[in-house]
Amino acid sequence: MTSTRPNNAAWDSPTDPSGRVSDAVDRNWVDRFAPPWARPWLRLSRADRPAGTWLLLIPCWWGLLLAIAADPAGARWEDARIALVCAVGAFLMRGAGCTWNDFTDRNIDGSVARTRSRPIPSGQVTAKGALVWMCVQALLAFGLLLTLSPTAILLGIVSLGPVCIYPFMKRVTWWPQIFLGIAFNWGILLAWAAHADALGWPPVVLYFGAMAWTIFYDTIYACQDAEDDALIGVKSTARLFGEKTPKRLLLFLIAAVTLAMVAALLATAEAGALPAGLALLGVWAFGWRLHWQLARLDIHDDPLCLRLFRDNRNAGLLLTLGLLAAALV
Repeated sequence: MTSTRPNNAAWDSPTDPSGRVSDAVDRNWVDRFAPPWARPWLRLSRADRPAGTWLLLIPCWWGLLLAIAADPAGARWEDARIALVCAVGAFLMRGAGCTWNDFTDRNIDGSVARTRSRPIPSGQVTAKGALVWMCVQALLAFGLLLTLSPTAILLGIVSLGPVCIYPFMKRVTWWPQIFLGIAFNWGILLAWAAHADALGWPPVVLYFGAMAWTIFYDTIYACQDAEDDALIGVKSTARLFGEKTPKRLLLFLIAAVTLAMVAALLATAEAGALPAGLALLGVWAFGWRLHWQLARLDIHDDPLCLRLFRDNRNAGLLLTLGLLAAALV
């Protein structure tokens, strides 16, 4: 198949002898400052590509801030510790999840231009070593989980199911992004429960809105691999939607913003007009940023798709700021 995509020298060139992964962030801290012996393991955890950590962490902060906004007693010092636990836990669990993903894809990644430089297919790390590293990260994250409320601990344990099955979904369904959304946004439920030790409708509604957001951004991400995925038989929403991708993504954008708005209103129903207005302002800014991405999307421009995918950190932080303001007023 002849590619019509713009040339990307980093992806089309042979594996970098330094071990740098082709889609790593330029001048990332792993390749610049980490000891040489640690770099393969940090690359396996994708510490050189931090967008995914942000996209796992931001929903956790959404859930916590939503819980504070809904609590008549407001914020307490314990919430600062929960926010920190979420940050460290997101780094560890994203690393463990990516390690598991790369282990399960070890016979596929070598056939895809963008992924053949990852540590396992490039020979920097063995499959057995990857499993050991995954367990180390997961155990450290579990230790942090045990410091939270009983309901949050239970939710954290249940979350392992979606994390484990996600890498296999692209082999059996055109909608693997749904399963990524289930796993990546679980932190909304967990962080709400860490504050309230119970669940409620606001985090559940926001959870489904965040799933729509994940389908939105991960479809953009998957556009980079559409041609290679077609050759090796891997499925994705990017392949399913094809040339209609922008129109389909508009539907998920609307769903994400609508459900986030409903969740914000439910959480601030008894807090007054100012918290509700601030939360809705954050939702509006979030939706505006997604629309900005969609207006610029060219599904045949791989570097652009990667930049737009990474920009979802900014979109998520806009909603975070709105919820933070609503929680603290």
